[in-house]
Amino acid sequence: MIPALFIIASETPKWWDYPGAELWKFFNLALFVALLVWVMLRFNIGNAFKTRGESIRNELEKARAERDAALQKLKEIEERIAGMNDQLTSIKERSRIEAEEEHQRIAQSTQEEISKLSTQAQREIEHAAKAAKNDLRQFAAEQSVRMAEELIKRDIRPEDDARLMNRSVEQMGATQ
Repeated sequence: MIPALFIIASETPKWWDYPGAELWKFFNLALFVALLVWVMLRFNIGNAFKTRGESIRNELEKARAERDAALQKLKEIEERIAGMNDQLTSIKERSRIEAEEEHQRIAQSTQEEISKLSTQAQREIEHAAKAAKNDLRQFAAEQSVRMAEELIKRDIRPEDDARLMNRSVEQMGATQ
């Protein structure tokens, strides 16, 4: 005797109900595709997808153009920065040279000023020495005259004074 379970399992399924290929699944898929086509045609979704695709393509092209422009601008900026580095180096070198020249000019100017001041100081010293010599001569002359007067006043007697006066008068009379 064969068990009842074995008999049920040995029955062959019908062609539309074959396991893994049931007909209702194909019917369901066909219905879904037909509904999808009808919705696409009814609401003109194909054009919307086409328009959206073109819009995306245009945006991509615009983004590429903007990216290319940005890369070009970046390249220009990098070139300008490289040029600025060269200019900065050049400016630093010129500044160093100008500072050195200014230092030399100031040193030369200082030397000239020192020379002028020493010459002027030498002249002033010489002038002061001449003035001191003149003052000393004048002082010596005044002192000599004063001392001579004192000597004369002390050593000359009244009769010597009368005799000198007479002689001076005679000399004046003889010269006229």
